[in-house]
Amino acid sequence: MWPARIVAAVSKVVANGIELYYERRGRGPRLLFLNGSGSSIATSVPLIELFANDFEVLVHDQRGLGRTEVPPGPYEMADYAADAAALLDCAGWDRAGVVGVSFGGMVAQELAVTWPARIERLALLCTSPGGVAGASYPLHELATLSESDRSRQRTILLDTRFTPEWLAAHPSDRSLAEMLTAGRATDKTSEQLRGEAEQLGARSRHDVSDRLRLITCPTLVASGTFDAIAPPVNGEAIAERIDGARLRVYQGGHAFFAQDRAALPDVIGFLRGEDLSA
Repeated sequence: MWPARIVAAVSKVVANGIELYYERRGRGPRLLFLNGSGSSIATSVPLIELFANDFEVLVHDQRGLGRTEVPPGPYEMADYAADAAALLDCAGWDRAGVVGVSFGGMVAQELAVTWPARIERLALLCTSPGGVAGASYPLHELATLSESDRSRQRTILLDTRFTPEWLAAHPSDRSLAEMLTAGRATDKTSEQLRGEAEQLGARSRHDVSDRLRLITCPTLVASGTFDAIAPPVNGEAIAERIDGARLRVYQGGHAFFAQDRAALPDVIGFLRGEDLSA
């Protein structure tokens, strides 16, 4: 049994011409954690720590976000994947398990089709393949809405059940929605906003639909039934294109891993090598 508690090691490295901030947390099998749109290590600590109970987690603020540099744009998905590969090099990891959440799942797909031999096991959560196989909701278009409309749209995108009436009757879902949208309301510098916009631009051009067949490692694709950002049909399209991929659909929305108690144990178990075929 791996020791469960762990002090984070933090550092910065220059890779692909930019300075990346990263942390290493936990002990156990090696796991690269790739975060979602607009998310940083600081905003995702609770989820990262859950994985750090079972793995040595390597996680970075992706380009343009958090404490990583905001280089000139435009950014492409290949840039994010190259950053992740460079981080593996910096850590001295030839191979590792990879878990990607939402946008991080897109980066993970790009990483896995480009450097398939470096991925031991792959977990793709609430994400999409892009192109003809299905894109995630175009979050960059939310910028055209008023602040109040944008907030309402973000909430219903998280989970199609999240109407005002539903949230009033389900306090736990209301708390989850408030937590997930709280970071959007904080004051940000013009550079932080530019980094987020560049990320959404790269996200809008994501397309690995014709390359997913190149992924050779055991793969788990997990979706939420009520996810309007990366609907289950997109997860199905990913799984259909990866030989031997396992597909799981959970009761919840874009954050199903916080809504369905079976989800995280399944994901962690899969990454540790357990059989989910039953």
